[in-house]
Amino acid sequence: MNTRVAVAEVIAQVLRGKSLSALLPEYAPKVAEKDVGLFKELCFGTLRWYPAIELLLKELMQKPLREKEFEIQGLLASGLYQLIHTRIADHAAINETVAAVAKLNRPWAKGLVNAVLRNFLRQREALDKKLSKNPIYTRAHPQWLLDLLFNGWGSAIALEIIAANNQRAPMVLRVNQQQISRDGYLEQLKAADIPAQATKHSAQGIVLDAPMDVTALPDFDKGFASVQDEAAQLAASLLNLKSGQSVLDACCAPGGKTCHILETQSDLSRVVAVELESRRIQRVEENLARLGLQAELKVADACELESWWDNQGFDRILLDAPCSATGVIRRHPDIKLLRKPTDIVKLAEIQLQLLRSLWQTLNDGGILLYATCSVLGEENDQVIEKFLAETPEASVHEIDGSWGIKTDYGRQLFPTINGNDGFYYSRLGKKA
Repeated sequence: MNTRVAVAEVIAQVLRGKSLSALLPEYAPKVAEKDVGLFKELCFGTLRWYPAIELLLKELMQKPLREKEFEIQGLLASGLYQLIHTRIADHAAINETVAAVAKLNRPWAKGLVNAVLRNFLRQREALDKKLSKNPIYTRAHPQWLLDLLFNGWGSAIALEIIAANNQRAPMVLRVNQQQISRDGYLEQLKAADIPAQATKHSAQGIVLDAPMDVTALPDFDKGFASVQDEAAQLAASLLNLKSGQSVLDACCAPGGKTCHILETQSDLSRVVAVELESRRIQRVEENLARLGLQAELKVADACELESWWDNQGFDRILLDAPCSATGVIRRHPDIKLLRKPTDIVKLAEIQLQLLRSLWQTLNDGGILLYATCSVLGEENDQVIEKFLAETPEASVHEIDGSWGIKTDYGRQLFPTINGNDGFYYSRLGKKA
């Protein structure tokens, strides 16, 4: 499949509401192996800058394209991305993008695509000047999200979040401490000429200088390391795991934290991992198998206790709640297109309901760790505040750490360039 055709179809599907993470496994195998890197770069880059690119297209076109022509919209957007943000020569970017029109079976659009891209080059300076005062253009984020970031955190932090969101995410590994020490694995990477450094906050984390295929990592197939961002690696240590405890990992897919829990404390009495979607539980199974670990996996809605819980209480619960994922936009740039402001209210309701339900399964004296990959207070401190107000036996266990910032009920990490993702943690104890 032609690379730019594949990109156009992926962007079109995202515009129709599908997620990039669901589309990439479908389309990447269709592209020539040598072009997969370019394909992913154009998909991620176009979506990362789409809010700004969309404004340019509105200036360059007399009327918007209809939904059935979103493939042309996607082709135009990826063409502008190439002209603005890549080292591809202008003439090559235009010629290849125009040539893709025929392969999309839209011969009528050839002249349109050619004219829009060439007009952009001619008008680039004037367009940039005209749009320079529009924050959606300059920051490549939807206005509702900009408003929440600036209102929630102030200008300095908001601008840091935005800058990190618009960069590529680093590739971070979690070393399996049951197999090898972090220093030992760093030596293996060095011997394999793979530049890497230890992470600042996670004792098991390593950040690679450049992303690479996991199959090229030393002993990856033997379970020596896993791919997991540094912020997510903090969960296992925050649970204060001890021998003989029973642990629940709710909303567990893809299983990174489940595996880390088992790596951190190998003598737990029981680990139960619950996930709503059966297709996602397969990823958990694969990760556990590669690492040689075992957990009780259940496909169920964690809120519906009667469908999965056997009335045996847990000493520790990790609730990695469904959220807006606004802390991992750089890994999922389609969030800028797919997420809506009304989603935040709905997600907060789901998060609160999960807390209410899972709290019933926590033993007296136990700990529930609430986590999200969101940077929005509406899904984090505000949810915890509501839960505490209605749950007298719940109390906050303060989190001491050099990472992130202290909030009223937990700690908030923000995405950082070449560093950790955005993440929130609140640790709740259940009084006897």
